[in-house]
Amino acid sequence: MRKELLDLFPELTYPELEILEHETRDLDAETLRSFAIRYKGRRQDEKIILIMACIGFLGVSGIHRFMVRQPLMGVIYLLTGGLCLIGTIIDIIKYKSLTLEYNHKAMKDTVIELTY
Repeated sequence: MRKELLDLFPELTYPELEILEHETRDLDAETLRSFAIRYKGRRQDEKIILIMACIGFLGVSGIHRFMVRQPLMGVIYLLTGGLCLIGTIIDIIKYKSLTLEYNHKAMKDTVIELTY
């Protein structure tokens, strides 16, 4: 694990750090700092996604899907009550993978922006 990554991203989970190391392996120190600034503004925190998914039990299902750039699923959840709460329960169980998937895509997009 690159020490710079641990210094720049102390709040990340181990799976996210592994992906981050893979995605940023070709970046120099200056570009890595630029990446860190942009990525920190884009990434979603697992806890926030979990809280937003739990709000689905209060009648506002699907907010978390909008936050992870899945607007179609967000609308479907809003119209169907979180697919009769079954989808909301599943998302509460798998909130970590939803967040990791979103953050991985945000990493890739940020690296592409910086390299082109």
